[in-house]
Amino acid sequence: MNGVEDSTRYCFIAEWFDPQAALVRQYQLFFYPRDCSIEIFDLKTRRSFLKKTKYETIKGSEYFVGNVINVYSRQMTLKEYGDEFTRKALGTSQETTFAIIKPDAIRFKGDILQAIYRDGFKVTQIQMCHLTKEQASAFYAEHNGKPFFNDLVSFMTSGCCIALELMRPNAVMRWRDLLGPTNTAQAQATAPNSIRARFGTDQTRNACHGSDSQESAQRELEFFFPKDARKKGPGNTARLSGDTTLAIVKPQAVKDDQLGDIVKDIDSAGLQITAIKSFNLEKSDAEEFLEVYKGVVSEYGDMVVEMSSGTCVAIEVEAPQGDPAKFRAFVGPADPEIAKHLRPQTLRAKYGKSKVQNAVHCTDLVDDAPLEVEYFFRILSQ
Repeated sequence: MNGVEDSTRYCFIAEWFDPQAALVRQYQLFFYPRDCSIEIFDLKTRRSFLKKTKYETIKGSEYFVGNVINVYSRQMTLKEYGDEFTRKALGTSQETTFAIIKPDAIRFKGDILQAIYRDGFKVTQIQMCHLTKEQASAFYAEHNGKPFFNDLVSFMTSGCCIALELMRPNAVMRWRDLLGPTNTAQAQATAPNSIRARFGTDQTRNACHGSDSQESAQRELEFFFPKDARKKGPGNTARLSGDTTLAIVKPQAVKDDQLGDIVKDIDSAGLQITAIKSFNLEKSDAEEFLEVYKGVVSEYGDMVVEMSSGTCVAIEVEAPQGDPAKFRAFVGPADPEIAKHLRPQTLRAKYGKSKVQNAVHCTDLVDDAPLEVEYFFRILSQ
């Protein structure tokens, strides 16, 4: 959206679920890139919902169909373009595709996520899953009857995989270029810096999958991340046991493309990640989750705003020696400035900006670890 004229205005149709009325409300949302102003009208009442207001919290790059934006603690989903001008101007600027980190490359997930971000992609949805035979067979149904089908299904059900929705201009073709040739040996010979050349083994165990067209991408995304809440994709892999603890990569760190670095650091420390899933929290969810801090820390209100300001990624981690306090020490002090002085190698020291935007939430009280893991991976996941 660089170089736009002063009068440029983009229009979207947005939806917000009103928890008080238990209704999905529709709005017409205008975005003015010149000064990052927004204006919102209620489509049902045809009245102004929000007068034109400067709102720099949301970056221009976040205005695309399918994204969830936070407007004064309301999670609004941009459902479609509101006029032909916006469709023509922005319709091809961002594209989504589907990716899987396969079971053979799960140990390289941090490196692969880093490569994804460095190539200009955004990770808009992510989930670790363990496919059943029925799910793998359904996903690869187009290959049913081919000689390699049974081996493929057996391989894809042999361990955990990570499903991703990726976004950037020309995402489908760019992701396939980054992957390299299907056969790992060919990839190593012709595209040595590609993901399959670096992390693959053969034609089946080739690290990652990528959609071959926009139509395939939408179908595959719907399989793993169904838009209809009544449909269920593959479940998450959370243990929900007493030997794990919770980390949350906060929205600001996700927006700053730090997810891959944080996952890589957790892996490099020898800690086992047992579940990953992205969430967009409503303000009420963030308030409920952070209630233990209410009246205890002065930043509580700002913490709620930050946690509900965009996509966050919950990570279940096996607690070192079964002690969540050891993982808390790895994350570091709540204030990144203190962390930089006392524990410079901790996650908050490396990636935090402030006490509120400190990159990673972790369970503070040992007894709360099972409750926090359950809140995200069972309650919110329903």
